Amino acid sequence: MADENVKTGGRSLEHYSDSPEKLQGLYKRTLWIVMLSQIFGGAGLAAGITVGALLARDMLGTDSYAGLPVFLFTLGSAGAALGVGRLSQRFGRRTGLAAGFLAGGAGSIGVVFAAIWGNVFLLFAALLVYGAGSATNLQARYAGTDLASTKQRGTAISVAMVATTFGAFAGPNLVGVMGSFAESIGVPALAGPFILAGAAYLLAGIVLFALLRPDPLVVSRVISDQKKRDQAASGEAEATGPAINSRGVFLGATAMVITQIVMVAIMTMTPVHMGHHGHSLSAIGMVIGLHVAAMYLPSLVTGVLVDKVGRVAMVVAAGVTLLAAGLVAAFAPGDSLFVLILALALLGLGWNFGLISGTALIVDSTKPAARAKTQGTVDVLIALAGATGGGMSGLVVAGTSFAVLSLSGGVLSLLLVPAVIWFWRNEETVLS
Repeated sequence: MADENVKTGGRSLEHYSDSPEKLQGLYKRTLWIVMLSQIFGGAGLAAGITVGALLARDMLGTDSYAGLPVFLFTLGSAGAALGVGRLSQRFGRRTGLAAGFLAGGAGSIGVVFAAIWGNVFLLFAALLVYGAGSATNLQARYAGTDLASTKQRGTAISVAMVATTFGAFAGPNLVGVMGSFAESIGVPALAGPFILAGAAYLLAGIVLFALLRPDPLVVSRVISDQKKRDQAASGEAEATGPAINSRGVFLGATAMVITQIVMVAIMTMTPVHMGHHGHSLSAIGMVIGLHVAAMYLPSLVTGVLVDKVGRVAMVVAAGVTLLAAGLVAAFAPGDSLFVLILALALLGLGWNFGLISGTALIVDSTKPAARAKTQGTVDVLIALAGATGGGMSGLVVAGTSFAVLSLSGGVLSLLLVPAVIWFWRNEETVLS
């Protein structure tokens, strides 16, 4: 790793610290590569969201465990988030992200074979591995921030995320097409989207492994080390302080964990809820597609707001928006496609606010030496939150109703308010 910090492909990386123009050019190139990989990653992500619960219901014969696929692939994404974070910390973003996407592709293929053979145990195991793609899709957003200045970080996150919209919106809307294709080759229709997911995740991994050179995280470390050497040589006092600002990390993690629980819980049971009210698979795909679009498409505007208005203000906006989503979903008539679209769009928007503001807080609050490892650890918590929301959602709906689940999610989002108050009362200057 020491050699990689100085050279990549025989070329010195230290010149980036001396040339702002070259650094800016590499920053823009990195964003384009991340965007390309995210288009494929978004398509892979959407498969499990759209038909995972329906596939489990068919294979298990009950609605009570319809949230199990989301629980499993978000649980798998927790382990993968930790692994991708540690791989990235040691070997760079290129290796960590490529490995995660390739694992997600392998899991998708496993789900297809589980559906063909009717093997529930293989389905569970494959969904765990499939979760690696979801974790990597999220962690890819950090690659865009490695070379960004403090005032560019929110925008950098948003650019990486908005690219996911193209694949994530197309994925659910190809449910019917992929279902027909799957049946034409002797595969159950609900496994069709996982064929798309496998191809998409594998392509995302190949793009990153082939093109993400030089590695942005490695370059950021080289620049940080060079700055320290220059300060020592000139006799300047070296900036001191911890590698991690715990308060900033806590608020960022809290924002992302709560928004993930609320979003996953309501989103998971929406297809089942719609199925009970006679909506077609295409209608379900459209609603989830618009929901996923709302998760990612507003990112360009959200990123600017996070940089201009502030991280903390957007955390509050996330809580308010998720509360509105819970209320609309709870009182929406089951046969009203328009109101369900509105509820799921608000749900996606609230998640978008929470994820981008929380991510910016994490990046602000860590130095390069500890950044990737900390990001991976936080994403473990996010994944576990999603697993909890997905796993409990089916049981809550089976025991009560979809309305109770939605109201509970809206109320839970209000916990962001005391978290923000605590942060303001104990405010410290975050790391630049």
